[in-house]
Amino acid sequence: MAGPIRVAVVDDHLKIHIAIEAAVGTFEDVELVAHGSNGREALQLCADFSPDIILMDVVMPELNGIDATRAIHERYPHIKVLALSSFQDEEGVRAMMQAGAVGYVLKTSSIDDLAHTIRAAYAGKSVFSPEITQALLNVPRPQVPPEFGLTAREREVLKLLVDGLNNAEIAAALTISLSTAKFHVSSVFAKLGVTNRVEAVALAVEKKLVT
Repeated sequence: MAGPIRVAVVDDHLKIHIAIEAAVGTFEDVELVAHGSNGREALQLCADFSPDIILMDVVMPELNGIDATRAIHERYPHIKVLALSSFQDEEGVRAMMQAGAVGYVLKTSSIDDLAHTIRAAYAGKSVFSPEITQALLNVPRPQVPPEFGLTAREREVLKLLVDGLNNAEIAAALTISLSTAKFHVSSVFAKLGVTNRVEAVALAVEKKLVT
């Protein structure tokens, strides 16, 4: 890595900024570069600081984290958003995922968990706390055939998704091109009726589609 991971925090509570700044100060490979208190400020700091990662509160005044994440995902696709919340909210989880967040962590997470999440997100992985994963598994899903029509290769790809691999890692593991890996991942999403990796993993675990 050429330099430290550049992180911004957007939250309307000062104590959260202080706590995260203190935590990030213990990481040699992470640098806190900007602070914001609402979604509008989040968009501005993207333009001004171009952070690698934004820790984004969900509920904020003026512009909430969901709408801000959606706008950032569209305008600054290279910036990864990690949702930051003090409570477990299934609707908020799914809304942030659909808006483009790559992970969701609780404000009560330990310093080590926060560091792991930031590094994993920077590396291109989707990362969610155990509490959030459980919330996803508890969301009712429509009745669908258990086999989903997945081919043997697609089941291999799904297993690697469950293991947390990104597209490039899947391509390397299966000795296929990156474009072929992306095609298989898209096909898996379509057959499972999901829109992203986290939903695919949650459904795979729920339906025991992989061992």
